[in-house]
Amino acid sequence: MKKNMGTLDRAVRIILSIVFAVLFFTGTVSGALGMVLLAAGGIFLATSLISFCPLYTMLGINTCGVKKNA
Repeated sequence: MKKNMGTLDRAVRIILSIVFAVLFFTGTVSGALGMVLLAAGGIFLATSLISFCPLYTMLGINTCGVKKNA
């Protein structure tokens, strides 16, 4: 897998996953919406940790910085 996520993208996803988890576990959001947010947060966290998003590959998006050859 080639990395396709930049540092800012990864940081935003990690922050969102923490917010989603806090909202769910404090009971602010519950039911089906809470479970969807919790699942989305898990996906965001997993993709952030491996720096690869399969959806980005299908859409042709790459937020990872371009490496320049000297």
